[in-house]
Amino acid sequence: MVGAGMVGAAVAYGLAGMGQRVLMLDGPDTDHRAAKANFGLVWAHGKGMGHPGYQRLSIQAAQAWPAFAAELEAESGLDIAYEQRGGLNFCTSDADLSARAATMDRWHAQTPELAPSTRMLDRGELLRRFPTMRLGPAVTGASFGELDGHVNPMRLLAALQTAFLRRGGELRNNHAADTIRALPGGGFEVTSGTSTARAARVLIAAGLGSVALGPMVGLDVPLRPQRGQLLVTERLAPLLPIPASGLRQTAEGTVMIGVTQEEVGYDLATTAEGAVRMVRKALRILPDLARAKLVRQWACLRVMTPDGHPAYASSVTHPGADIALCHSGVTLASFHAGPYAKAFMERALPASLGIFHHERFHVQKAA
Repeated sequence: MVGAGMVGAAVAYGLAGMGQRVLMLDGPDTDHRAAKANFGLVWAHGKGMGHPGYQRLSIQAAQAWPAFAAELEAESGLDIAYEQRGGLNFCTSDADLSARAATMDRWHAQTPELAPSTRMLDRGELLRRFPTMRLGPAVTGASFGELDGHVNPMRLLAALQTAFLRRGGELRNNHAADTIRALPGGGFEVTSGTSTARAARVLIAAGLGSVALGPMVGLDVPLRPQRGQLLVTERLAPLLPIPASGLRQTAEGTVMIGVTQEEVGYDLATTAEGAVRMVRKALRILPDLARAKLVRQWACLRVMTPDGHPAYASSVTHPGADIALCHSGVTLASFHAGPYAKAFMERALPASLGIFHHERFHVQKAA
């Protein structure tokens, strides 16, 4: 396993639980780790607009999360602070509310075989359902996703790695892969500095680092970094009972505010402009945040394919090499640890994942 972030650790955890012998290589802490700025949402509602396959995958993963979280906490001994009580996407005008309702109708229409998992709440319904929320006067309502929830992302990553080790896996920290080479007799050799590792199979789940590694085994997946800035407040009394898009209160009481979506290459700087934009939006929803102290602003880089959807593929030129990339590592962790790990072990990715093959980008480019 090349990569020990949210995707790699979830797949490795799943494989180790199926009796597979797994070595996971992790780079240094200075790597561009998406987990450092992960908002911690387990989110399905609205995902995959225009892409029913991604919509189904997100819903499937969210539905599997309660059992996945319970098993992971039991095995790792760590509390990952997972809650699934629904999630909100706030609207701050009548036009916004109408547009959101139309969007959610189109989203549900993409997968008519699935029972609706969201509903629209006007302001009155919001206040009746969540009487402790002190909403700003601009809030006209929200879409509510019943499958949504949130988790502490850093605890999740620690739990995946801890449980992986307890299942007999091996983790090598500060061992970023430099090269992957197919061996004449089959299998692969992965070098990291002066050390090497050999295996019959290799899965590249190295986030943005996969740009360099993938082509070595015929898996050239186009990726781009997308900067996301976040803010976090001091610990506060309960303000927001369930998470919202771009706004959530953690189990510790801090409030996370975000997230920007900026195309600035590998620039990890934070900006006053980004902070102002996030704060203004948050204050329209929860004016009480005006009294809170901001204690930190930071940024990290998302792993984005050209269309924003995951990429899963097996190499044609180098059988035994696979790649798994996405920017939704938290939501899809249950899928990566379960169905995906099983499919990888059996060397048979399901037909439903064919739409996520990276060749879709080369076809689009050629067209």
